[in-house]
Amino acid sequence: MEEIAKVYARSLFEVAREQGKLDLVREQLGQFVDALNENRELAVFFFSPYFSVKEKQEALPRVLQDADPILLNFLSLLIEKHRMPVIFRIRDAFERMWEEENRVLPVEITSAIELDPGTIESLARQIGERAGRTVKLATRVDPEILGGLVVRVGNSILDASIRNRLEQLRRHVAQGAS
Repeated sequence: MEEIAKVYARSLFEVAREQGKLDLVREQLGQFVDALNENRELAVFFFSPYFSVKEKQEALPRVLQDADPILLNFLSLLIEKHRMPVIFRIRDAFERMWEEENRVLPVEITSAIELDPGTIESLARQIGERAGRTVKLATRVDPEILGGLVVRVGNSILDASIRNRLEQLRRHVAQGAS
C-alpha cells in the first residue's frame, strides 16, 4: 500500500508542480482528507463498494466546490481505480514531497514540561540555520522522559532525556556486573 501511495502522490505532485499549483493542490488535498477524517458519512460514501464509481465521481464536484481540476481529476482516477482508501497515505507522501521541494524540515521537540516560547523559537532557529532549511516545529510534553529533551529532526533522533541517560547507566552497570 505504501508504494501505491507514493506512486499516486508523485503523479499528483508532478502535475501540480508543472502547472504551478503545488500549494493550492496541497491545501485542497489536505482539506479533503481532513473532511474524510471528520465526517464518517463522507468517508463511508467514498470508501464503500455499495456506491458505484459513477455515483462517487458525480458527487466529487458537489463535495469539492471550487476545487482545482487537477485535484478533481486525481480523485476521480482514485475512485475509478478503487484506490480511494489510500488517500490518507497519499496525502502523507505528498506532504513529504512538498516539504522537500520547499526545503521544510519537520522537527519535533519532546520535553518533560512545557517549554517557554523563547526557548522553542531559539531551538527552531538554530536547527534551521544549521540545516539551511525552514523548520516546521511541533512540540509535545511527555513527563515519562523525566527531564531533558528528545529532538526528532527529519528521520534523526537526538535523545538527551534523563530517562535515556538512566537507561544507558543501567546497561553500563549491568555489563560491569557480568
